[in-house]
Amino acid sequence: MKTYSRLISSFCLKASVFVCGFLIFSGISKGNVYKNRINPHWSEDNSHFWYRNDLAKGHREFVLVDVNKGHRRLAFDHEKVAASLAKITQTQVEAGKLPIDGLSFDLNKNRVTFRGLGQSFLCDLSTNEITKLEKPKDVTKEKDQERKSTKNQQKERPKSYRPSREISPDGNWRAFVRDHNIFIRSMKGEEEIQLSKDGKDGNSYQAPYWSPNSKNLFAFRVEPAVIGDVHLIESSPSNGGRANLRTRRYALPGDKFTAHELNQFDVEKKTQIKPDVGIIDFRGPRLRWTLDGRYFRYQKIDRGHQRFRIIEVDTFTGKFRNIIDEVAETFIWTEHPKDLGVPLVNWLDETNEIIHLSEKDGWRHLYLIDVKEGKTKNQITKGNFVIRYVDRIDKEKRQIWFRASGRNQGQDPYLMHYYRVNFDGSGFTALTEGNGWHNITYSPDRKYIIDQYSRVDMAPVHELRRVSDGSLVCELEKSDITELEETGWEAPEVFRANGRDGKTGIWGIVARPKDFDPKKKYPVIEDMYAGPHDSYVPKQFSAGRRFSSWTDMGFVVVKIDGMGTANRSKAFHDVCWQNLKDAGFPDRILWHKAYAEKNSWYDISRVGIHGGSAGGQSSTGALLFHPEFYKVAVSSCGCHDNRMDKASWNEQWMGYPVGKHYSESSNIDNAHRLRGRLLLIVGELDTNVPPESTLRLADALIKANKDFDMIVVPNGGHGGGGRHGDRRRKDFFRKYLLGIEPPNYNLAN
Repeated sequence: MKTYSRLISSFCLKASVFVCGFLIFSGISKGNVYKNRINPHWSEDNSHFWYRNDLAKGHREFVLVDVNKGHRRLAFDHEKVAASLAKITQTQVEAGKLPIDGLSFDLNKNRVTFRGLGQSFLCDLSTNEITKLEKPKDVTKEKDQERKSTKNQQKERPKSYRPSREISPDGNWRAFVRDHNIFIRSMKGEEEIQLSKDGKDGNSYQAPYWSPNSKNLFAFRVEPAVIGDVHLIESSPSNGGRANLRTRRYALPGDKFTAHELNQFDVEKKTQIKPDVGIIDFRGPRLRWTLDGRYFRYQKIDRGHQRFRIIEVDTFTGKFRNIIDEVAETFIWTEHPKDLGVPLVNWLDETNEIIHLSEKDGWRHLYLIDVKEGKTKNQITKGNFVIRYVDRIDKEKRQIWFRASGRNQGQDPYLMHYYRVNFDGSGFTALTEGNGWHNITYSPDRKYIIDQYSRVDMAPVHELRRVSDGSLVCELEKSDITELEETGWEAPEVFRANGRDGKTGIWGIVARPKDFDPKKKYPVIEDMYAGPHDSYVPKQFSAGRRFSSWTDMGFVVVKIDGMGTANRSKAFHDVCWQNLKDAGFPDRILWHKAYAEKNSWYDISRVGIHGGSAGGQSSTGALLFHPEFYKVAVSSCGCHDNRMDKASWNEQWMGYPVGKHYSESSNIDNAHRLRGRLLLIVGELDTNVPPESTLRLADALIKANKDFDMIVVPNGGHGGGGRHGDRRRKDFFRKYLLGIEPPNYNLAN
């Protein structure tokens, strides 16, 4: 049930991308939108830059920005430059379509050189006179500067000692495993020593690690996992003939995972110690050595995701201590780190510190840890907001550059902003301010940023801001969507309502039909995905008509982030814990009702819901657990029982061991509760969620004597059934929400 991309729709899986049903929409389209992006060309001294605006009817303009003066202006008089260029080249040149590029300004001499029409020119900006240059200007340095202008600084990876898995650092010994045990042999081949004797079949040693000083060897004695297979039937192979059976190992919640027992071997004394750190039965650890070779550290996540530790082992004594030991009543988010956006641990080897990510105060924040003392030095960030990404850690200046959401009061709490803070928590600086989702580009010297921000209901705005204090230098552009609006395009409406607690904001968007008439009543389709690993309501502007393939049929389409999804407070997120059937439905229903109170055309007596993967589980769950509100559901490739889907994702949110709460959230175990109209779609070759999850739901529905529709797609993967599934899904909603019988597709074309 891995992540669905917000840039496509909630049905587009990152791990196995597919599209089903709803309109694909991307970030910002060029069509009918002008001044929607800036590509800056910085001077060598970073005192100014220029860019080109593409305008309507193929026109364009060149803009020059003096960053020291905070002055933005047209780079030159386009009419006069066109006239001069036409005169010197004896060609026709339009002012709005100047055939030039590669501008390089000398503001001290008030002139600019540029390329155009296969030649190079010099223009005196005081007179707009142009002369032809015999030798083209070398713009290599300028291009080099452009390349230095980088979007979002990359994380600095901590340096660490990387131990050899075979040869000792001093080059004297080779370590290896034979007959399930650890051996070492001198590199000269004169001596071979067996260090362990307790390895055996089913509990064998794995390749060992050397300490940096070559005095110790470490190895894990491993008891292998007991993981079953999943089977897929390829019923319609491309070459015909018999069906093919596809089988692979697939870990399910509750399966026995590989167990690792830590062992230490003193090479000189030829002794063995078993540090009392306990069996590691979740993820094989990676050892991180101190440079003196005395200590190593590793991260340990207890199965069930309720305890996280950084453990240090003293190789002289075999004793250990916890540098970090965090325990949660619900879960600690450790799975799917790409969705989390920030590593739990950033090591600062030079100062023997750790930057630790934690939600222990109720929000996702950064803490500075003293490794030697095993204590928190200070909380680096604090407040009612969420750290989303760490872009850069400057160890010399002891600063962190990061992105966060929720700090700007009066704004949508999901909107992304950029910040900087010192390791000790001082110097907290907001680099961005405007009411929107921000994306920034640094100047080559990192003293300025070009900040682009937008919302689904606001076209991009561009500003030049100072990095030192985040202050505004000048506004650069506001996107022009006049042409787009003339086509009938309409931005989605952003709507906020209080959730189940009566105070927490629940945010969503509403897309209306193109020929919308407020005097009519419109049925509603909710585009559903509630996987706890992210939030899903789009936040950035798009020139595409979101969900247009559905709104054009007369539906209103909404998308909502209810409680249990990510990027809000820990309490907001914790709603999902051992309770995936909740899916934020109490909040979603209140949101629908609040919107209907303000809009009489919004018909909440006809609400349908559609989702894929985790959204497939939730959309079916809508008819099982909330049939008084939701009337029609289409569920694609759903995980209908969390015991039948991948252990990594499901144990993160449902916990370990597997208990009755898994059954309580199971669509299969609750199939007898079905009311309303349900269409199930599943691909027989789904390698993400095993297709038997949908088939067993069908079995349970049949045993409960329930009516439902189902499409099994031969050779189909993790998706919505392709074009056929798309058509059937639309017909299903048309029939049961609009009362329109589908045509007979079996007639001749």
